[in-house]
Amino acid sequence: MITSSVVQRAPLLKAMLARPLTEKAPPKRRRLAPSRFRGSVQLRHVDAGSCNGCEIEIASAFGPVCDAGRFGARLVASPRHADGLLVTGVVTKNMATPLAKTLEAVPKPRVVVACGDCAANGGVFAGAYGVAGSLADFVPVDVDIPGCPPDPSAITEALRELTGR
Repeated sequence: MITSSVVQRAPLLKAMLARPLTEKAPPKRRRLAPSRFRGSVQLRHVDAGSCNGCEIEIASAFGPVCDAGRFGARLVASPRHADGLLVTGVVTKNMATPLAKTLEAVPKPRVVVACGDCAANGGVFAGAYGVAGSLADFVPVDVDIPGCPPDPSAITEALRELTGR
């Protein structure tokens, strides 16, 4: 016999038994990842002079909806523990030297990911006072993630290509 309390709790029970609300994984594309990064990649994020739009999207990419961590990508606090750099923003004159020193601290082999249009080509800040140039003017870039700001799913897909997962 079904009581009224069971009927009222049915939506709650249904919600508890439902699958997680993460987005479906994007279809697998060509592999960019050398064999040394297969499975997982630890990245140190460097804000070289961004407007923080890319940082918000990176937080969304690692949040519960896109969940870039399920593909083996992880942000770390120290460049010495990283496999590479995830760089956002144009390289400002004040950040050119710290960026180079951070890259030197990352052990080889390493990867450099340019996240957003500013890191890739200067974006809307190209030629502005205080801007030294794009990321490629200072360090070799392995992966570009286009967009201003890039979509969290594009960030997740690029990291997924790095890990080969």
